[in-house]
Amino acid sequence: MSPRFIDLAIAIENDIPSDPPNMIPKITYMDHKVGAETMKLFFPGVTEKDLPDGLGWAFEEVTLSTHSGTHLDAPYHYAPKMDGWKRAWTIDEVPLEWCMGPGVKLDFRDRPDGHLVGAAEMEEALKKINHNLDAGDIVLVNTGADKFWGKPEYLIKGCGMGREATLWLADKGVRVVGTDAWSWDRPLPLIAKEFEQTHDASIIWEGHFAGIEKAYCHIEKLANLDRLPPDGFTFCCFPIKIRGASGGWIRPVAIVED
Repeated sequence: MSPRFIDLAIAIENDIPSDPPNMIPKITYMDHKVGAETMKLFFPGVTEKDLPDGLGWAFEEVTLSTHSGTHLDAPYHYAPKMDGWKRAWTIDEVPLEWCMGPGVKLDFRDRPDGHLVGAAEMEEALKKINHNLDAGDIVLVNTGADKFWGKPEYLIKGCGMGREATLWLADKGVRVVGTDAWSWDRPLPLIAKEFEQTHDASIIWEGHFAGIEKAYCHIEKLANLDRLPPDGFTFCCFPIKIRGASGGWIRPVAIVED
């Protein structure tokens, strides 16, 4: 029986309000008519009569952040150091062997928006699916936030993983994790509101900052995790190689053997 390939990425597209305004991608589409004009720069003397139906190539120009769309965060995104003292890897230095392995899906859709998932909840979720974590497992958390992709409320949807849960996974040998929410941490506007009230600095980006203590990578803005079985699938998330960058776009795919 042939394996099933499940696309777990969102698309990079124009006019989607699911990022802060300065992070929304901008795509300019050049159609085949525009392409015919640009081909004249490459082939002096060419006219529309020399081209199929008078048309040339199509292409696009894209302006976006390395954290636009579904992407993998490198340890350098969290801090200049990882594992306490080592220079943090940029995205072009993340080991490729980290980016493919046995996938595990944990379902936290019953948690309210802004809930902080702890280590005990991780253990409980794994017991529910009867899975013992192995080093190299890639853990994906299904918060249900992806159902709001394309809407402004996406930024405040889903639960988040904090320092405790992140380090617990890293101590088990998990090096790559992912979420269908905008951030691996709790929604940033909710953390900001809580910090304004409490001035507790420990809640700021605590899941990300855990990478200072223990190197790991996480994926943000996944989709379609509800289509996955709890385990028994292979997960791939190779990032685009951008020299010295803090993150890179991925086309995450789950390979399910039925």
